[in-house]
Amino acid sequence: MRILFITSNNVGDAVLNNGLLAHLIAQSDNPEVTVVAGRASSSLYKAVPGLRKLIVLKKERCHAHWFRLWKQVGWQRWDVVVDMRRTVIGHVLWTRKHLVAPYKDRSRHRVAELADLMPGGKMPDPVAWFSKEDESKSAQWIAEGETVLALGPAANWHGKQWPSERFVALARALTEEAGPLAGARIAVFAAAGEREQIENVLEAFPEEQLIDLVGKTDLGEAAACLKRCAYYIGNDSGLMHLAAACDIPTLGLFGPSSEVRYHPWGEKAQWVRTPESFDEIVSAPDYDRHKPVSYMVNLTLEKVLEAARSMISRHSKS
Repeated sequence: MRILFITSNNVGDAVLNNGLLAHLIAQSDNPEVTVVAGRASSSLYKAVPGLRKLIVLKKERCHAHWFRLWKQVGWQRWDVVVDMRRTVIGHVLWTRKHLVAPYKDRSRHRVAELADLMPGGKMPDPVAWFSKEDESKSAQWIAEGETVLALGPAANWHGKQWPSERFVALARALTEEAGPLAGARIAVFAAAGEREQIENVLEAFPEEQLIDLVGKTDLGEAAACLKRCAYYIGNDSGLMHLAAACDIPTLGLFGPSSEVRYHPWGEKAQWVRTPESFDEIVSAPDYDRHKPVSYMVNLTLEKVLEAARSMISRHSKS
């Protein structure tokens, strides 16, 4: 089966899309998969089963990138073309089946939307792929069997970032001698460009406790590292969705983004949000997405700590 999968550039959306691709691969005895992704999400796909080609799409003026893509894939006869970006190109390709992402519905989770494209409306649970090389690299950072708390204290814009000093207080409370993860190491995940905004988190823990992964992994390597962690706590981000897709207990923190649409997905996932709803935050007269302020300050340390303890208690192996 020849599959062309045009996915989102946004990492979180791309992770949520992956359940649909995993289903198509599972239904094929001999999948030949071509993935089209933006640079930000492309490393999610390097270990996809049956991967024939990974095309990293670079945006160009006047939508010239779509013409360049058509020149690469337009000659091929496809069995399935999946278009998660709702582009024109899917309509001009030779394919037996054409699946297009549904229009966005704020009242539904993204995964529930994608279930509309699945047989019987089955939920396409997100997945994360990583290679043996990724697994080998992850072992250099995190030993098999050690207890590690993963943190995602950064965000792609300031408003979604819970104050970093609260991440420090949270991690200390959980890993101190009387905490539920006493003695656990702490792995901090973020992109290289986010180091400055969370520098105080990295400086707060002794070298022997801290695993600094900021800017040191691509998404496949990050997935392999997350798979070795015991728990993940972080802001609403692509890393949060990646952690949940790796099937580790995941706690997502929400404020100026919708937990209805983007909560971490899976039986081991949970979330907390500010006392104000998403709509209350974004409709406030002084709301400005471009302001260098956090809209997460009313989410208290006590509330997150309570949720974290509940998650740990629920999924503890002891």
